[in-house]
Amino acid sequence: MMRTSQLPTTVLRRGLLAGAAVTATLVLSACGGSDHSSSGTGMNHGATTAASPAASAVGTFNDADVTFAQAMIPHHQQAVQMADMADGRAADAEVKQLAGKIQAAQQPEIDTMTGWLTAWGKPAPEPHMSMGSGTGHGSMPGMMTDADMAKLMDAKGAAFDKQFLTMMIAHHEGAIEMAQTEVAQGSNPEAKTLAQKIITDQQAEITTMKTILERL
Repeated sequence: MMRTSQLPTTVLRRGLLAGAAVTATLVLSACGGSDHSSSGTGMNHGATTAASPAASAVGTFNDADVTFAQAMIPHHQQAVQMADMADGRAADAEVKQLAGKIQAAQQPEIDTMTGWLTAWGKPAPEPHMSMGSGTGHGSMPGMMTDADMAKLMDAKGAAFDKQFLTMMIAHHEGAIEMAQTEVAQGSNPEAKTLAQKIITDQQAEITTMKTILERL
């Protein structure tokens, strides 16, 4: 009688253990599947996102795009150098503000164009090449000579303000000419967009500088 009463208990216990094992297996399987799916999706998404900037940076480009970047970098570098001189030399508040605006706008553009040349496998100009036209950039429109830069550095107060504005107007006009060539002849969409931005921004700054110059 005792053996008969114990049998159902043993069977029941085994059944419960087996059921628990199956349940645990299903739960682990479901969790594992979920993690794999999520991880896989994340990896695929990450790969797509990482590939996009590289493809965009290289893109399609031609000789005009390369020339634009290689010429505009030192052109911008000289503008930034001229704007740097305003610190401690400029007297007019608007001139100081304009100089700060030029620095803030053109340095990031220099970095962007340098990145393009790297992506395209083309050499970027060295920073020390950005002074006057005596360093080989005399053919670029609006580029100041070493003598021009020295004259600006020696000026102070109202004399600096007038000299800075006169030089920067000519400098901007040269940049606009270069940018117009890129818009007409370039093929890289990002380079053409930046060229158009330079045209728009610097034309507006020329208008502002002429207004300031008239009242000085």
